[in-house]
Amino acid sequence: MSSDLTASAVRLFEVLEHGDDVLASYLVHPNFYNREAALAPAACSTPGPAGVLASSTWMRAAFSDLHFDIGATAHEGNRVWIRLRMRGLHTGPFVRYRDGELDQAIPPTGREINFEQIHVLTMRQGLVLEHEAVRDDMTMLAQLGVFPPTPALGARMLAWKVSGRAARAAEQIAQKAAASAAAFAHDVPGPRSVPEAAVDPSER
Repeated sequence: MSSDLTASAVRLFEVLEHGDDVLASYLVHPNFYNREAALAPAACSTPGPAGVLASSTWMRAAFSDLHFDIGATAHEGNRVWIRLRMRGLHTGPFVRYRDGELDQAIPPTGREINFEQIHVLTMRQGLVLEHEAVRDDMTMLAQLGVFPPTPALGARMLAWKVSGRAARAAEQIAQKAAASAAAFAHDVPGPRSVPEAAVDPSER
């Protein structure tokens, strides 16, 4: 049972890599909650598979060739820990939010990212119910030239903000994420809900 939960948890990152709505419907609980969504466009907070698909769109809009290299996994009860490295090429605007407002818009740099993350997934009825993470975001920002800021990128980011381009890029990506969430087809095969009687007591 534990190995099945771990395998399902790991496959969540395939959904993020590819935006596969069918796979999302099989892996993600209808009440899925992402504790990290505050940094992302509002649609990424949508419960269930739709929110995961919105998050995939948000990340893939910024990073082409997005990939998660799985390192180690561990499990206890209904929780799975996954250590991995996120890789990609920064070819689109990377927008981040704070308290629902745009916090940062990083213009495409063409730089590669490759940094470590630890994800904790809570499972229920064999599906991913909840997500939280510890990420080495400072390393990612350093790889992008944001922290400490290179003079060239600092000037570009300031120009984007002053000209309104940052806000426009954020709005476009937010719209794409919302469209991904809204497009999640209700007739996609896969579990939408599971009777309470089917819940393994160890997963409550």
